[in-house]
Amino acid sequence: MNLKGILSIATFPGLYKHVAQAKNGLIVESIADGKRTIAYATARISALEDISIYTTDGDTKLSDVYRNIFNVLEGKKTPFVPKKAKDEELTELFGKALPNWDTDRVYISDIKRAFNWYNILVEKGLVDGQEDEEDKKEAEAAEEEGGVKTRKRSRKKAAETEAETEAADSGAEKA
Repeated sequence: MNLKGILSIATFPGLYKHVAQAKNGLIVESIADGKRTIAYATARISALEDISIYTTDGDTKLSDVYRNIFNVLEGKKTPFVPKKAKDEELTELFGKALPNWDTDRVYISDIKRAFNWYNILVEKGLVDGQEDEEDKKEAEAAEEEGGVKTRKRSRKKAAETEAETEAADSGAEKA
C-alpha cells in the first residue's frame, strides 16, 4: 500500500491528493469528491506516508497499521462510525491490528482519526493487504541489521544523541 501524495490538511475535512505546486501553496484534490482547491503554505499539511503510530518498541508507519486493519477487517470498512463509536470498540479493534500500540501516547482522538482516514481510503480502493516494494526493502534492511522496522531518526537528532553520548563518556573518563 502506498500513501505517497496523500495529505491531511488541518483546516480541511477529509484527505487530499497532491496535484501540483502553486505560487503560494499546494493544489490538492479531495479524495472523496475530486474537487480541487488550494492549500496555502500557512496551513498545517501532513503527508500520510510520514505519519507513524507509537508502539512499545518504536514507531510503526501508518501504512503498516492500515495494512493490518485491512487484514483484520478482511478488506471492509470499520463496522462502526469512528466519531460516534465507544472507546472500547475503538481500542479493541486497534489492539487487534496493532497489539503493541503505546496506550499512554496514542489517544482515542488519534485512533478515531486513523479509522476515519482508513474508511475513506478503503472506500476509494487505496488500501490493500499487500506490501509495497519500498516497504519490503526497508523490512529486509531492518532484518539484516537485526533490529525491528521502526522510523529512522533525523540526522540532527542522531548527531545530538551522539554528541551527548560522547560528552557523557568523556565526563566518565575524567572522573
